[in-house]
Formats: sequence, C-alpha cells, structure tokens
Amino acid sequence: MNPLNHTQRVLITTIPFGKVNPRPIELLEKTPNVEYVINPIGRKLKAFELRELIEDFDIVIAGTEPITSEVLDNGKRLKLISRVGIGLDSVDLLKARELGITVCYTPDAPAPAVAELTIGHMLNLLRYIPLVDRKLRSGIWQRYTGKLLSNQVVGIRGVGRVGSRVLKHLQGFNPAKILVHDIKPNHDLYHRYNAKLVDEETLFRESDILTLHVPLTKQTKSMVTERELRMMKRNSYLINTSRGGIVDEHDLYHALKEKIIAGAAIDVFEEEPYSGSLTELENCFFSCHMGSMTEDCRARMEIEATEEALRFIKGEDLQQIVPEEEYSNRL
Repeated sequence: MNPLNHTQRVLITTIPFGKVNPRPIELLEKTPNVEYVINPIGRKLKAFELRELIEDFDIVIAGTEPITSEVLDNGKRLKLISRVGIGLDSVDLLKARELGITVCYTPDAPAPAVAELTIGHMLNLLRYIPLVDRKLRSGIWQRYTGKLLSNQVVGIRGVGRVGSRVLKHLQGFNPAKILVHDIKPNHDLYHRYNAKLVDEETLFRESDILTLHVPLTKQTKSMVTERELRMMKRNSYLINTSRGGIVDEHDLYHALKEKIIAGAAIDVFEEEPYSGSLTELENCFFSCHMGSMTEDCRARMEIEATEEALRFIKGEDLQQIVPEEEYSNRL
C-alpha cells in the first residue's frame, strides 16, 4: 500500500471517544496531514445521518452504527473502516469489498470486559439484585431467596474470545457442571477448565444458566426462538451479551411472561436504544450494550482502532484486517 498524498479526513462515529484516555486524539493530532471530526450529533448515528456525513471522508473510525450499502455508496473517498470493537454485523462487508474499502476491527480488546459483565449478570439473575434495588427505591423492603452459582449447571454457547474467559472465571465459583458447545471445539481448554462438550440440544435442555457468546451471522440469526426456549428448564436463565438478533425478542418475551424459563439478562438488542416489551417484565434484567464499557477495555479499543487508521495513512501494513471467514458468514 502506497502512502496517501492528500490530507486524510477521518470521521469518528463512535462515542464517547477519547474521554477515558486521550491517547487516540493525541495520536491523530500529532500525525501530519490528518483532519478528524468526532460525531457531531453526539449519539449513535442512524443510517441516513451517516450517509449524509460520510461523503468527504477517507477513513471512518466506527462504532455500531449501520454502515449499509447505501452509506458506502455515498462514501466517495472512503478507503478504510476501522471498527472500535469486534462486532461486524453493522457493516455491509461484501459491499465494502466491492468498493475496495478495507475493514479492520479490534477483536481482542473488548473480551475481558464482556466476560466480566456476563458473570455479573449470572449473579444478578441468581440473587435478584436489580429487582431488589428497584423495589427498595419504591419503598418496598422485600428479600428474595436466591441460588448459589456453585450449585448451577452453566452452559456456554460459543467458547471463543469471550466464552473462554467466562469459562475461566467460573472456576472460582466451582459450578456443579459446565457444559459447552462450539463449532470449533478446543478439547484441551475444556479439559483444563472442567467443561464438557455437548451437542446444542443437550446444552439447552440441561443448563440452569445458558450464556451466549457468538457473532451475529447467517448461522446464528434467531438462533434462540420459542423452540429452543421450550427445551430449557422452567427454572433456568438465559444471558445474551453477544449480539441482538441472536435471540428472538418476541419469543423471549412470551417465554418469560409465561414462565417457560425463569429469567433472562440482555445487554444487546435488535434495535438500540431498546424500548420494547421486555421492559415490562420483572424477570428480565438489562444493560445497555455496555459489555465492553470498562475504562481499560474502551481505551484499548479506541487506541487500537486509531493506530490501525494511522498505519493505513502512513502506508504501513495493517494488523487487524477482518478475516475472510467473516465475509462468508454475512447475513
């Protein structure tokens, strides 16, 4: 790749940016021939807003806003998308390839934070912590009898960057059993951390807590529907800190309302910000797509995405280009 000669214009769509750690801003400001603009709307952009903004930029340092075919068509100068984070379902990868736009991401940076949030949701579900908090604030002193994580059968669907960390964290709680299912089994990992590889149906039927750690692809879209929820125990819990669209939210609502399963904890949604019917239910706990939102992980993601953009500008080899398999798995 030859160094680019004209001034490079960088659009930073993800927010907040440079607040936890100013290093990414410092890197941009000390690089010659770089102009940058941080999301002028101050919230997650809608596709039509990004389409209007993107036309005069060479590089986007992106969040989770929809980078659709129409958006890319309007990026007349766009040559690089450097994604802050790991999820790629918001980017039309095939269209980007067609237009000669390189896509990079930061796949390792968010994993520790997402794994810890997942453990937090397990404890919330088993001890009803968010529900007790809400009731106490309303003047209701009500104690709930919960369950020990050490007595649960924990199921992990997807044992990659995040799922493997969840597996390791669970060792401190010594669950009754850990079941795993993955398309690329790692038998040494399972043996080391006392996990049993099972088929997907067994995972749903036997888990007391089932946590999902898979990307959103054509294989995982609506992976959990009424059919899978009815396989689960009536006293079981579901956690999704991976991607919205993996769990059918309509089916989950009815499963929780009808007590087909005992509860759920959801961090990610098909439409964000979320304001749907699940919020009506006391047995569904939420966080706001904040799996990666710890100071250190957020800073690492922003710095890595910025460093990749600057490598591109300087004509250096890129280090975190999206692998080929991500293109073949597109929805």
